[in-house]
Amino acid sequence: MSQSFTKLWIHVIWATKNRKDLIDFSIEKSLYDCIWQELTELGCPVRIINGMPDHVHVLFLQNPQKTITDIVKQIKGSSSHFMNRGEFILEKFAWQTGFGAFSVSESQLNAVYNYIKNQKQHHLKKNGQDEFDEFVKLHGLGDK
Repeated sequence: MSQSFTKLWIHVIWATKNRKDLIDFSIEKSLYDCIWQELTELGCPVRIINGMPDHVHVLFLQNPQKTITDIVKQIKGSSSHFMNRGEFILEKFAWQTGFGAFSVSESQLNAVYNYIKNQKQHHLKKNGQDEFDEFVKLHGLGDK
């Protein structure tokens, strides 16, 4: 084969430092727009971004020239800088160090899209940490 093809959908979840409720409804659009723009500049087309006051979900196509770790590090760094520079909140804005990244098959793309779109409804029943722990277990990661 003389050509290389990749189409890797990635669902990434990361939280605010200490899972503090730093992402108020009044500022989430500005934050999500910043993340969307940064991913676009990294060559990672975005399908959807949504979240809760203490975490964010993003579904995007991975740029095959970049690692997931590098992409997420860049997004988190630029978005926290944006939040602090813009003085959107009184305290310092920061993300936790880690993140979860999960591949999404084409057959599950709409289901994951809808899951992210409906974050507010999901969290009426389950907090962000429980949700993340479920993802980790579902994908066979974490403590065995």
